[in-house]
Amino acid sequence: MALKLKIKLKEVLEKRGLNQMQLAEMSGVRRPSISELATGARTTINKQHLLKIMEALNITDITEILEVVDDK
Repeated sequence: MALKLKIKLKEVLEKRGLNQMQLAEMSGVRRPSISELATGARTTINKQHLLKIMEALNITDITEILEVVDDK
């Protein structure tokens, strides 16, 4: 079993009716970084970026934005 961390940013943005540019403005995180997180292109997660995004979206439960999945 190989576990992987899934970033649910795309789903969260869609649910809230926001786009990546709006989140960039709200959080202070560059749009290309947000895009990489939303599409799963990024292999590492900057904790400060994650915290800024969570704060901008008023997320206090990390499971709302991150999920551990079996990478089959």
